Amino acid sequence: MSKAFKGEDASEAPLVVPPRAPLPAGTENYVTARGLAALKAEHLAILGERARVEASTSDGDRTHTLATLSARVAALEDRLASARPVDPAAQPHGEVRFGATVTVRGENGEARRYRIVGVDEADVARGQVAFVAPLARALLGKHAGDTAVVRTPRGDEELEVVRVDYDV
Repeated sequence: MSKAFKGEDASEAPLVVPPRAPLPAGTENYVTARGLAALKAEHLAILGERARVEASTSDGDRTHTLATLSARVAALEDRLASARPVDPAAQPHGEVRFGATVTVRGENGEARRYRIVGVDEADVARGQVAFVAPLARALLGKHAGDTAVVRTPRGDEELEVVRVDYDV
């Protein structure tokens, strides 16, 4: 039954805030410069959206929207406070570390590129892999010519590290 018919206010709806990408307990929140900039931009955008809603005279579900936006701001502020930027120039070049772009060749001979990034900027479809992901953990510490075994739902896959680059 519609809330309008039951006389319920939209602000009584449960607060649903999509969670941030999980960061395992005890793990530093490493970020690339791009990742940190993206977190800051997202924070500013949500603060702007919250200010617009606060200034709005429409009462519809304003209270609920403000609560949702405030929860998102708090989650972002927690991530920003714990962010530990990693300078690619300080990484041992030639070795897969945080911030590296790694070219690997699978058992089928196909080459793929992955960039090891923070949890908030991970996007597997774009080749951005969180440093806590099984693929990244298998590659960390490797050099060109090394092989890494990655456990996948299809079974173990052996990858040869072809190239390690850093955006400096």
